[in-house]
Amino acid sequence: MSRTFKDKLTSNDFLITAEVSPPKGTDLTEVLSDAELTRGWVDALNVTDNQKAIMRMSPLAVSKSLLDAGHEVIMQLTCRDRNRLALQSDLLGAYSMGIRNICIMTGDHTTKGDHPKARPVYDLDSVQLLSIVRKMQEGFDLAGNVIENPPQFVVGAVTNTDPSRKAQMMKLRKKVKTGIDFMQTQAVYDISMFEDFMESIGDIEIPIIAGVIPLRSANMARFMNRNIPGIDVPEKIIERMESAEKPMEEGMAICAESIKELQKLCRGIHLMPIGKHNNTPTILEMADIRKSKQ
Repeated sequence: MSRTFKDKLTSNDFLITAEVSPPKGTDLTEVLSDAELTRGWVDALNVTDNQKAIMRMSPLAVSKSLLDAGHEVIMQLTCRDRNRLALQSDLLGAYSMGIRNICIMTGDHTTKGDHPKARPVYDLDSVQLLSIVRKMQEGFDLAGNVIENPPQFVVGAVTNTDPSRKAQMMKLRKKVKTGIDFMQTQAVYDISMFEDFMESIGDIEIPIIAGVIPLRSANMARFMNRNIPGIDVPEKIIERMESAEKPMEEGMAICAESIKELQKLCRGIHLMPIGKHNNTPTILEMADIRKSKQ
């Protein structure tokens, strides 16, 4: 019998999660094909929720389709697009469809996406929503009304990994206090900084799953440093990408090297490809990870 993501969280397994994005359309063929590339390699697939504030298909619909195809899913849910009524409704709907793993986040502002004039909701922030999830699991909605057959989710959250950012570290601890089951991080390139981060949260016992994004070019690294909070690609890595004859292959090698180092420091990695998962099996093989996930 296959073990669930919940089972694996309480094991000694090195966890591997990966990200898939819903389509900007109604055809799920490419998403299902992309997910198939990860079968046997990952423990669960994160389904993004209008990632980067770009309108796409509902993560609820995509999560259900992946679940029906035999994948373990983690449905992401952001606070940006829904008020407290809609958030609670979607959580109940997800659970009724068999979705058992969720990851809560605030969400990028609408001005960063393809509908910059859209009004962001942000009725709640991620810490408040995590607290509501716990309350729902105890059998009550935010207004204190009884929920029949309350959901019992495996609950995750996200964090940056710069220990010098005191506000972010305080927010991390607030999330942990809500009773979450795992934490996924922003992409890690500076292993030394990540070591400091892990040392600073040494008293936190939940599994930390470190984000990794394979680089495609030096310009991509510079763009992320300028535009994505929480990502810090060291100059030595940028120089390595700059001088590489085949930058994409070099980026895969750097990613695999990082995964090897991260195996010594935390409970797992969260692989976020730029585009599809065509290179994911190769990167994991390069990191000496075998295809055996069930």
